[in-house]
Amino acid sequence: MVSRVAKNPIEVPKGVDIKISDNRITVKGKNGELKQNLPRLIAMTHQDSKITVRPVDDEIKSNALAGTLRALVQNMVRGVTDGFERKLVLVGVGYRAKAQGKKLNLAVGFSHPVDLEMPEGITVDTPSQTEIILKGADKQALCQMAANIRAIRPPEPYKGKGIRYADETIRLKEAKKK
Repeated sequence: MVSRVAKNPIEVPKGVDIKISDNRITVKGKNGELKQNLPRLIAMTHQDSKITVRPVDDEIKSNALAGTLRALVQNMVRGVTDGFERKLVLVGVGYRAKAQGKKLNLAVGFSHPVDLEMPEGITVDTPSQTEIILKGADKQALCQMAANIRAIRPPEPYKGKGIRYADETIRLKEAKKK
């Protein structure tokens, strides 16, 4: 029995170069190159611009790994062709963000500014003082960086001040009453 996710083959668009060695897959495209180690429990084949993932045996662990790995490779293919984008919004009086090359400078209510260095492959842009846009090919690294930025000042539940994702909604609590 194969995972429902792993049953679907991955379509490889033109301009994407796939290289599968014994325990590693490399995906190269216009936005960069991504690599992923392959566990021994998974067999992966590439032919006719399609990648198929299947477990080597019928164990539950290899079946689950097949679905997970298929999703990871799909994200790699999408990342090197289109790329990923994550948008954060600063809510609060005096909260500002400024991108300076590979650095992000935040003023979010602390007595000191917070400077963050962007990892390799991730670009940061601030179209306005209260918007941060992260772009990159590696979805995992991009979303982790967005989570790290959000963790500096997560939205608080009474006024909603803090750093939040653009599509995130904060349920505000009612203030205590006497």
